[in-house]
Amino acid sequence: MEAEFALLTQQIGERLRTERKRRNWSLSDLSARTDGRLSKSRISNYEQGIRRMGLEAAYQLAAAFETVSPAWLLLLDTSDPLSAEEQRLIQCFRVCDAVGQRQLLDLAETSLKTGKPD
Repeated sequence: MEAEFALLTQQIGERLRTERKRRNWSLSDLSARTDGRLSKSRISNYEQGIRRMGLEAAYQLAAAFETVSPAWLLLLDTSDPLSAEEQRLIQCFRVCDAVGQRQLLDLAETSLKTGKPD
């Protein structure tokens, strides 16, 4: 059983490293995006499989990435992170005022209703 957990820890680290590198972030960049709560050496240890990432760290890293979930980082969810289009939609939503956000939500909800077969 311990060998299975060691392999899982390694795979989690690889997923973390891949996501960080996909964004062209250094370990220092990612650490800074956690407001320093996770040091670059701790993140490096996660990536190398030296240290097993816990739930709290997964939440902090997911918040730093903004487009992945803690479950995805911990290999509990196999769905891909948000696509470029999904990220763009979220960015647009975040820069809108409350009225604009409501309009976007209404449009999305209307699209869901009209796009479904009866």
